[in-house]
Order: sequence, then C-alpha cells, then structure tokens
Amino acid sequence: MPKRLLVVDDEPNLLRALAAALRGEGFEVTTARHGREALVRVAESLPDLVVSDIRMPLMDGYQLARSLRDAPHTSLVPVVFLTAKDETADRIEGFRAGVDAYLTKPFEPDELVAVIRSILSRVERTHAQIARLVGAKEAGAPPPVRDEELTEAEWRVAEAVARGLSNKEIAAEFSISVRTVENHISHILSKKGFGNRVEIARFVLDRLQSGDKS
Repeated sequence: MPKRLLVVDDEPNLLRALAAALRGEGFEVTTARHGREALVRVAESLPDLVVSDIRMPLMDGYQLARSLRDAPHTSLVPVVFLTAKDETADRIEGFRAGVDAYLTKPFEPDELVAVIRSILSRVERTHAQIARLVGAKEAGAPPPVRDEELTEAEWRVAEAVARGLSNKEIAAEFSISVRTVENHISHILSKKGFGNRVEIARFVLDRLQSGDKS
C-alpha cells in the first residue's frame, strides 16, 4: 500500500507541483489550503505523514501541528514543515509545536523525499519492533512488568496504540466499539498522566523491552 501524505499550503501552484512530484515518487497525496481544511482531510482519512507550510490563512502551520499533537488519534502522525520562515526562532517554535523535520523554501525535492522516506522508515521500524515484542509475549515469552493500574483491556488497547493502529482499527481487532476504544485511551492517559498517544507508545515499548530482557 502506498503511504498516504497530506500536503498543506495556501499557494495553489506550489501545492499542485508538490503534490504531483510526491505522487511521482509513489505516494498517495491529498492536499489542503490551510490548517482548518487539513483537519477536515485528516478526519476523512488519517495520513501517514503531513507536509505543511507555516504561513497560511485561518489556521497556520503551528496551530495545525499543535492540533494534531493534542488529539489522541493523530498525535503519532509525523509532521514536516516546508516553509520560507527560516529564522532560528521559527525553527524552535516549529519543534516546540511537535514537528519532526523543518525544511526551508526554496527546497530540493530530492531532499524532501529523502526526509519523508527516512521518517516513515523510522515509524515502520518502531511499529515492527513493538509488534515483535507483542508477538513474543503472546507466544509464551515471560510477561513484561506492567503497571498494575491498567486493566487487561486497557493494556491490550495500549499495545495496539503502540503498534500504530487507529481507534477504528483497534475496535475492529478487538470487536468493540470505537467509543469503547476512546474510553480506554482516555482512562490510560488519565491513570498514567500522559498527554498523548506518543507517551502511551513509549510506555508500552519500555515495558515490553523490560519484560523481554527479564
């Protein structure tokens, strides 16, 4: 399956050219002209990665990145800023907003593609590592040390979050409703004092690695 990218920019010509270039590299590309439209596109289909400008009407790139990081179902989606704002303060603000990479215009298309592929490869390796650890546990390996605050159902949902599954995919895997999945995630975040799905994934990975080594 081709990786799904969402490209966000208020300059129509650049948006079309960038989308065409990325499609030529084998990606499935959806576009949006500002942050608010981007959130609509994300709600329609969760992308594997977002490429966004910063200066845009209605909702700028900083606001978009923070909105994605604050929502449990999008907090793990990588974000790359592609912008003309090249001051150090702009970069710092971008990384504080939670972006994974920051490229400035004018840019080299090959560099952008390389950055995108590198980030997606890292995400795949992380998910694969978690899947292997979960598989080893299910095959009879010593169980990891888990926090007793989480119920068995919450732990299974946390593992699924760490594997990169969306709420809809988790619901389908466990034959439960999306609302039940959302409730479990909310309880996990509250019990552990986490702010997003990234922290859940890190917690699960740490526990599984600990159990794997014991």
